[in-house]
Parts: sequence; C-alpha cells; structure tokens
Amino acid sequence: MTMAREISVDDLARKLERGEEPLLVDVRQPWEHELARLPGSLLLPLGELPSRTAEVQPGPGQLVVCYCHHGVRSLRAAEVLSGAGIPAVSLAGGIDAWSQQIDPSLPRY
Repeated sequence: MTMAREISVDDLARKLERGEEPLLVDVRQPWEHELARLPGSLLLPLGELPSRTAEVQPGPGQLVVCYCHHGVRSLRAAEVLSGAGIPAVSLAGGIDAWSQQIDPSLPRY
C-alpha cells in the first residue's frame, strides 16, 4: 500500500489564492460539515467513501484534497481514493489547522 501524500494548509491556501480549484472532499460526518467547512467541498463521510468513490470526479489535472478534523481520516480517505485510481492527497492537520493558521473565522470544535 502506498503512503498517501499530504498537502499543508499553507500550500492549499496558496493554490486557492492563485485561482486553482482543487476538488475538496470532506470525509467528516454531516454534523461536522455543518459546523465548519472549506467552500465548495464535497461531503463524503469516510465510512461511505469506498462505496461512493464514483462521486469523486476530478477534472483533467485537478488536485483532489481530502480533509477531516485533524488529518487522520483524510489520510485513510486519500488511500481509498488512490486505490480506486483517483490520485488524492490529505490536508495535513485538517480543518483544525486551517482554522488556526489560515482562516480564524472558521469555528473550531
């Protein structure tokens, strides 16, 4: 099994600032998604991901970034997607790191 790659919150923020549009996959639970999420995210809870990989349809060359609360579930999600032939990376530190380092207006929980 290949180890999933990670992207830092700083790197993701730079990509968004440059106008890149990665496919953001939120693998948390719906209640977590309601509390705090990155704009334009696709909600696919980790437990459902193996049976719903067909819903992840990146465009040509589009980066797929999985994220969760602290970056543990998203590592697993990136492995699941990569195993299904969809190269994906995990957001290191998750949305918690994003709210601490990039967007303090995002609620922490």
